[in-house]
Amino acid sequence: MGCGRVGSGLANDLEAAGHSVTIIDQNREAFRRLGPDFKGQTVAGVGFDRDILLEAGIERADAFAAVSNGDNSNILAARVARETYGVEKVVARIYDPARAEIYQRLGIPTVATVLWTTDQIIRRLAPEGSRSEWRDASGVVQLCEVHLHHEWFGQPVSLIEKSTRARVAFITRLGEGMIPNENTVLQEGDLVHVMVTDHEIKNVEAALAKSPEEA
Repeated sequence: MGCGRVGSGLANDLEAAGHSVTIIDQNREAFRRLGPDFKGQTVAGVGFDRDILLEAGIERADAFAAVSNGDNSNILAARVARETYGVEKVVARIYDPARAEIYQRLGIPTVATVLWTTDQIIRRLAPEGSRSEWRDASGVVQLCEVHLHHEWFGQPVSLIEKSTRARVAFITRLGEGMIPNENTVLQEGDLVHVMVTDHEIKNVEAALAKSPEEA
């Protein structure tokens, strides 16, 4: 739902990956963003209206993304798709970070546009500490990119797990993601992403800001 820049790009990417795609938008002119090669279905109407959703094939859908420019419309459409039609894979784009967290706790996966953008900028301006990249629906566990003291580089990844209550999920090295094993050694420039509970995040940040010996 939503054929703006995000919605049209998402529709084209999904279709290029071999998926059957239907896109809904109130403005028929918006479908021009899809380009002449788009083979999917377009439906003009309100994306949370049940008749429109049925016309779009919601009863056969494996997934639903609500990416219009309205928070209320997105979350309402996402809830109708999940609760009325039983679509398992549902995501809503939300501009208000506070509301996004509430809906995330209700079990509706959300992408908070403002929060994501500011988080990405801050991560580059002030890399110290950690930056949350994902949080589970209960709000207890999060995936964070953590900042390491320079003396961690050259040490095995396993030392982080021995020294803290965090678990290393993956490393970004030279722009590419990799899942480490017990033999992986940290290299300068690595971005380290860990799974950690909210209760432990401050302790993990404090430990990794020190040298391994101090931690």
